[in-house]
Amino acid sequence: MAKGKVGTAVGSLGDYLREQRTAASLSLRQLAEQAGVSNPYLSQIERGLRKPSAEVLQQIAKALRISAEQLYVRAGIVSPEDGIGSSVELAVLNDARLTERQKQSLLDIHASFLALNAGQPQADPALPDTQD
Repeated sequence: MAKGKVGTAVGSLGDYLREQRTAASLSLRQLAEQAGVSNPYLSQIERGLRKPSAEVLQQIAKALRISAEQLYVRAGIVSPEDGIGSSVELAVLNDARLTERQKQSLLDIHASFLALNAGQPQADPALPDTQD
């Protein structure tokens, strides 16, 4: 592998991961252990020397308790322009005013509402709403 950064997306991913790891008060070794990856590999990801797979990103996201989709976007694996996710999800993920924990909470609530509504027939907008 050539020396230097793999790409700006990966570099920003590394910076973002380091930020999230520090905010979670985890050492590099602790996060590597929780994510099931080696300590040197995680260090290389944070320094922008390696581009992790979607599976590794998912493991890291789970260990950090953040959105895997956000990591996918930051790693350049998916693009918001690809139509991945709804406009609500993308708006939440792209809102820099929210913390990652707040973003995940909003996405979880949104997903639960969608799941709840998927199991129920849609209300006719012409009829008055009698539920409270």
